[in-house]
Formats: sequence, C-alpha cells, structure tokens
Amino acid sequence: MNILVLGSGGREHALCWKLAQSRAIESEGGTLYVSPGNPGMEDVARIVSVDAARHDDVIAFCKTHDIGLVVIGPEAPLVDGLADSLRQAGVAVFGPSAQAAQLEGSKGFTKALCDRAGIPTAGYVRCTSPDEAMKALSTFAPPFVLKADGLAAGKGVVIADNEDHAKEALEDMFGGAFGAAGAEVVIEEFMYGEEVSLFALTDGTNVIPFGTAQDHKRVGEGDTGPNTGGMGAYSPARVLSDELLAEAMERIVFPTVRQMKDEGMPYRGVLYAGLMLTDEGPKLVEYNARFGDPECQVLMMRLESDLADYMLACANGTLGELAAPLFDDATAMTVVMAAKGYPGTPEKGGVIDLSGVAEGSGVKVFHAGTKLQADGTLVANGGRVLNVTAAGADTKAARDAAYAAVDAVDFPSGFCRRDIGWREIERG
Repeated sequence: MNILVLGSGGREHALCWKLAQSRAIESEGGTLYVSPGNPGMEDVARIVSVDAARHDDVIAFCKTHDIGLVVIGPEAPLVDGLADSLRQAGVAVFGPSAQAAQLEGSKGFTKALCDRAGIPTAGYVRCTSPDEAMKALSTFAPPFVLKADGLAAGKGVVIADNEDHAKEALEDMFGGAFGAAGAEVVIEEFMYGEEVSLFALTDGTNVIPFGTAQDHKRVGEGDTGPNTGGMGAYSPARVLSDELLAEAMERIVFPTVRQMKDEGMPYRGVLYAGLMLTDEGPKLVEYNARFGDPECQVLMMRLESDLADYMLACANGTLGELAAPLFDDATAMTVVMAAKGYPGTPEKGGVIDLSGVAEGSGVKVFHAGTKLQADGTLVANGGRVLNVTAAGADTKAARDAAYAAVDAVDFPSGFCRRDIGWREIERG
C-alpha cells in the first residue's frame, strides 16, 4: 500500500519514521510519500510537493500514485476540510471532517459540546466582543484563563495573574495578536491540578486508548515564561493511573465520540484530550484533532504495533476488529531544541551539525524546522527546530539519554530547556 503523509514538522517526521516500519511499506513494497516534508524525512519517505490547501491537487496525486491512505498531520488542513474532500473522492484518510475538527478549531464549540454531553470541564464564558469580555472578567477570580477561540498554533492561551494583565491580553486578542483566531475569546475558570495528555483512536463508533504523555508548554525552565507549541514531552504519563485513565475515557472521551456521532458529525482519527487532574477527577482542558507535537514523537518511540493498521482501521470503520495497541514499557522523552528568539521571532539560518549524535539504541533526532541549503548545509528554518528523543528504562534514564544526545548536537544558535520531565523525576 502507498501512503501519503501531509506535513513538515517533528510530528510528521515521527509518523513517517514509524509508518516506514509498517508491513505495508517495509515488507510489501509500498511507497511512503510526504509533502512538503523536511530534510530529516529523506531517509524514510519520498519527499514530494503537493499543496494541502489545493484539494483537487491532493486528490489527483492520490489517484496518480495509487495512494491507499492519506495521513493529515497538522490541524489547519483538517479544519479546512481536506479530509472531507478526500473521502468524497473515495480516498481513505486518517483525520476528522471539518465539522468534527471544530473540536480543535473552536474552543467555544468544544465547550458547548461539553455542556450538551455532560462532560466535566472548566466553567466558561464565550465572548464575541471586547466589551463583553471585559464585563465577563468580573464573574471569574484570578488567575484568569483566556483562550483565542480559533487555531493559534498552540500559542493562543494566556493565563493572567491579575485583572490588569487579563484586560491587556484581551485587548491583544481582539486586536489581532492571534489573527482571526482571536475574533472570539473563551474565558475560563482556572483549574488546579496536574495536566496530562490522553490520546485515543476512533473510527466514529469504536474507541481505543492510544497512550499518554505530559509536555512542557512554557519556554523557560521551571515552567516559566510564555506558552509555546511545546518544549519537550515524555511518555507514559504515570500520573494518569489506570483508574484515572478509565474514568477519563468513560466520562470524557466516550461521551464525546457518542455525541459527535449522534449529532451527525462522527469523529474519525486521533482524539487528543488535554486533561486536568483535579480533586474532583479528570476534567477536559481542550481537545486537539491531531497528534500532539512533541507528544507524537514519544508515542511513536514506544509504539510496537503497526501504525498503518490502526490508521487504516480508523479510516475504514474497522477499528473494532483490532486488539489494543502495544507500547513498550520503557519511557520515551523528547527535548525540543529551538532557535533563539522563540516563541517570539526565531533566528533562522543557524547552522546545525548532527554528525556527533549516535542515533539508534533508543535515540532519534526528529527534524521539526530545518532546511538544506544548496551546499548541503543543514540550517534552522523555524522556531522549534529539532526534537531530540530517547528511550530509557525509566524517566531518569530517558532524560539522561536525551540530554546526552542534545549535548552532541552542534547548534550554536539554538537553546533548550534542561528540566524536561522534572515532575515525574521528583515523584521518583
């Protein structure tokens, strides 16, 4: 079977790396394509140029190259309805419809769905104007949680310690700091507890858990500074015990999938639930309609089952025929190496030398924002540039292996956090 992956980041590199090991590619002679890809993917996939925004072009490529499965990595093409266009053309696709992708595309949509399905989440108000938002602040106590309603590349959340900070953030959001994503804003009550990521696969009816992780959103050590797309992650998240995981599936994930199906917009693909473990049990923070980045990288490091089998089953409605996926008992950790200036204006063009990294034996560098210059030099071409990933017997061993690999990377204009996994390590 031929497979096409759409995307260019670390998440897509990890998906390609794992899909290249699938039976359909490795032993049955299939071809794995990726567009637009990045230099790190050249060893595992054939890089092609197909514009995901031009649905007809994607469909034509699939027909010409006998594509048996399309995997849509990032959220924007999902919200844009690419999965709908592919399904209408008879192409199997891993990813939700535009209607279903509203679970990520609109914070207000998800909150309203939680209301209808009785899913535990933070109290909220959805605001469509600055005046409405300023008035709504008085109904909440600090710290204030402010979220741009639409897609904001993982950066549209502000936690304000006081009312003045909250008002300033609201002015920024409605003033265009996050583009169209801030046309509406959701104000939420602050939930106390520890945040964890739970992944599930679904074909619209059947649902299975697909691993857990914890990431570090703040740019600075000790979880300080502005939010980013993620500075590192580890899996599994042992703080989500078997009992808490079962509770989250029963009270949050299963009701969501049922509600979406009942309302005529069945969800197919991976459902990424950000959870807060509160004194009252798990509560939903938000949903993403795709694999997390960098959580995907650590999940793929641990996955032992054939990824293509599960993705195709989600696309074809046959997920119920598969056994639960197998994950290695080891811990995987990824450390993001970012370009100076991130998450503001990152410094592009910094030279990267990976020759000192000994990949294999549980170590893998996933490219997130790199490009090759004409002379073959690898340089930074984004904010988050590399995902240095390693596996170990426990979190401390994984951390030590990951940072040993980080120290072997020659990237003078890059930086990283040195405390990824600190909570889990402190727990012992």
